[in-house]
Amino acid sequence: MSKITIGIMAAMPEEIAGVTALLDNPQSTTIGRRIYTTGTIKGIDTVVVFSRWGKVAAAATVSALIHHFNITQLIFTGVAGAISASLQIGDIVLANRLIQHDMDARPLMPQFEIPLLGKTYFEIDNSQLSIAQQAITPLLENDTLINLIGTEVLTTFGITQPKLLTGDIASGDKFFANNSDKENLLTLLPDVLCVEMEGAAVAQVCYEYDIPFTIIRTISDSADDNSHIDFPAFIKEVSSKYSVAIIKQIYKSMP
Repeated sequence: MSKITIGIMAAMPEEIAGVTALLDNPQSTTIGRRIYTTGTIKGIDTVVVFSRWGKVAAAATVSALIHHFNITQLIFTGVAGAISASLQIGDIVLANRLIQHDMDARPLMPQFEIPLLGKTYFEIDNSQLSIAQQAITPLLENDTLINLIGTEVLTTFGITQPKLLTGDIASGDKFFANNSDKENLLTLLPDVLCVEMEGAAVAQVCYEYDIPFTIIRTISDSADDNSHIDFPAFIKEVSSKYSVAIIKQIYKSMP
């Protein structure tokens, strides 16, 4: 059996700190102004890193994971803004396809198509998707995440009964904070569930190097004029705890 090495990324340090704490025998290496912490979780070699915001930062980080640490699969966890009206703060979105909403090389090629690859969407491998779905679902059905967060915090952020949706995620170097941007994106990409700034770039690099990947996002805001929440508090009290619980569950399901 081939050796497994899992890379775990997040775009903010608060999102990744709890995952780093899961590592046994942690050791840190600095490459390109990023600290990569290696160790094991449940006996599986793992590298955890804070990638920073945006597509370039994320692509550089996953490239280092591939070339310096020889990862065999990648998990990205973090927050996103809701585009679909079916999403509420505290819900979880698991990507089955990712698209770069700010890629536009017209008239040379269709809008959103990645130059030279002939691809618009990057798809998640079905086996990776199944593992993540099976890990997240019981956390929601058994109210594990609700109990983990606590009633007071849930009330603060208006979280009632978080749910899991699987679908399209759009990435780009833009923070969505008004209704017109949100409506324009929905007109062009009506199937998109949420937006963030890293996932599709990570997906492109993983695709080019044939690395299986999983993108998991917690909805932190509505990606419109009401998007001004206390992000540090939300990440500390909600999404970071989601990430730790989900990662632990994914590792538990591995052979």
